[in-house]
Amino acid sequence: MTTQKNITWYFDFISPFSYLQHEQLSQLPRNTHITPKPILFAALLNHWGTTGPAELAPKRQWTYEHCLWLAHKHGIPMTMPSEHPFNPLPLLRLCLALGSTPDAIRRLFHWVWREGNTPANTASFEALLQELHVTPDQLDAADVKQQLRANAEQAIAAGVFGVPTAVVDNRRFWGFDSTDMLLAYLGGDPFFQSPSWLQAADRPVGVQRRS
Repeated sequence: MTTQKNITWYFDFISPFSYLQHEQLSQLPRNTHITPKPILFAALLNHWGTTGPAELAPKRQWTYEHCLWLAHKHGIPMTMPSEHPFNPLPLLRLCLALGSTPDAIRRLFHWVWREGNTPANTASFEALLQELHVTPDQLDAADVKQQLRANAEQAIAAGVFGVPTAVVDNRRFWGFDSTDMLLAYLGGDPFFQSPSWLQAADRPVGVQRRS
């Protein structure tokens, strides 16, 4: 009998890496159950005192170029949105208002990363709301806002520091480039019981950069 693996998948629609990994989640084993958790990436940055890749000019350009290359390499359609970074809050709240279903998540990722839209385009976003039969009032509902805050709190409590992150067995797999690593772990790769892996968390801190 195969044991089911439960994964909590934290993501933000602002993240091209979240989109890329979303497109590969179908590769996960059949015994995997995914609980998607939309979170505000900025909440993680604020908590851990870090900056996003789009906040450093050279890294911003590299991130876009790298993501386009990764999409090309893996055969994933990608169109850069009309502006980036953008405010993802309306999309995150819309996702929650729709129950964070697989269909809703797929539609919102495609709306941004295949069709090139952002909520800043009011007409396009209003059309999206009409398509999905959601009213602006539903996005402002107290329970939707509270769930988004709760998701971020859960992520931080789990040690999540970036998106996308898959948490399974209290282990974090961060980023699109960890997808192969996640698949190997789920497949029972013995590497994850090796001394080198188990000792990685015990490295002492050497010098620290002055703040």
